[in-house]
Amino acid sequence: MTQEQHNMTRFLSGAGLLASVLAIGGCATYHPLPLAKEAHLADRIGQIRHTLPAPASDGQDRHIDVGKPLDADQIGLLAVLNDPGLQTERGELDLAQADLIQSALLPNPSVGLGYAALLGGPGTVGAYTASLSQDVASLVTYRSRLAAAHAHHEQIDADLLWKEWQVAQKARLLAVDLYWEGREIADSETEHASVSEAAAHLQRAVDNGSVSLSALGSMLASKASLEQSIATLRLAQLKNWHDLDALLDLRPDVRFALAKPQAPAVPARLDALILSMPRRRPDLIALRLGYRSADENLRAAILGQFPAFVLGGSWNSDTSAVRSGGPTATFDLPIFNRNQGQIAQTQATRLLLHEQYQNRLDAAAASVLALQARDRYLASTLPDTRRMAAAAASQAASARQAYTHDNLDQRTLIDYENTALQRRIEVFDLERGLDETRIALALELGLGLPQTRLAPLDTKR
Repeated sequence: MTQEQHNMTRFLSGAGLLASVLAIGGCATYHPLPLAKEAHLADRIGQIRHTLPAPASDGQDRHIDVGKPLDADQIGLLAVLNDPGLQTERGELDLAQADLIQSALLPNPSVGLGYAALLGGPGTVGAYTASLSQDVASLVTYRSRLAAAHAHHEQIDADLLWKEWQVAQKARLLAVDLYWEGREIADSETEHASVSEAAAHLQRAVDNGSVSLSALGSMLASKASLEQSIATLRLAQLKNWHDLDALLDLRPDVRFALAKPQAPAVPARLDALILSMPRRRPDLIALRLGYRSADENLRAAILGQFPAFVLGGSWNSDTSAVRSGGPTATFDLPIFNRNQGQIAQTQATRLLLHEQYQNRLDAAAASVLALQARDRYLASTLPDTRRMAAAAASQAASARQAYTHDNLDQRTLIDYENTALQRRIEVFDLERGLDETRIALALELGLGLPQTRLAPLDTKR
């Protein structure tokens, strides 16, 4: 082997070794991620997360005292911190982050090396070739692709915040329903106890023959109606507890104290708040970011009409020791494919997102106005209903006093008390509807919930 052949062999070996080292040094390593072997449901509310991350303004964590009765807003925040469904959503953000990393990477240059040993003929040395090339066309679309990936990543983050808001909203409404269902059940059971006592008294009178059986029949019918109402309320309450426990990652049989809901007041200048909704509501922000990403993808597709173009250089030496070198260029001829399909797809995607944003904006404004009208109706109806409930309660009290003085029969007393109960339930239903309406109105306007995501990214308590 000549000295030149020896040098060339060393050069090729060293270049190959360097390429291998660089490739191995940039490789990721594998780490196992075993699946859980059992469910991890908390046995009591004190075991779940109840510390809110510190806001950027003061840097102080805030703890929710789960030992006291919890209001609807506190339960909404606890649901955001603990909902298992939100824990799985972080995978979407991880995928968007990976896409952003991929879009920020420049294409690798290509290196070609070759050596041909002299085996015979008039040549005097071995031949070698070396080339270096770089894809230029991908650099043309780099800025647009990177901007699209950034907008998509921010869109996913805003989508996750909106999902947190929806989880908090569901938990808040469940808390409102559970509180008022508890009030209705308590009053209904009080009335049921009174009716049961009256029915037992009549039953003894019927057994003694002092009262006809027809008088007992209506009393038993009232008792059965109350029992059916209580059973329906308890079944609805049981389902709501199961749903709320699931949001808090608790066992389905966990119970805790609920405070009376304090619905937010209807904000003033509702028209101005409707106009500013796109700056506050995460779903509208996410759609705007998605539109921006689609717009950048369209720009990249248009720039993608630039034909594939690879620029580089090559160096050669033949068997007669003649050396040559110079630039190389490889490009496509845009005869059949001028990126028309990709341009059409990105145009259609941008148009679709444009229409989706307008539709969501219109629906949000319409929902706010509908909730405002519902709030006005409930707020105007509630005072009269309360007055009627107070009057029915006063009449029932008078009837009870008359009954104790033997001036009223028991059947009529039960009718008065049942009427008072129905009036109280009407008040409860209106107050629950007002609470639900105002909580929903705050969500639609983008008010009353954290503006940054709270759900933790790990599964540790």
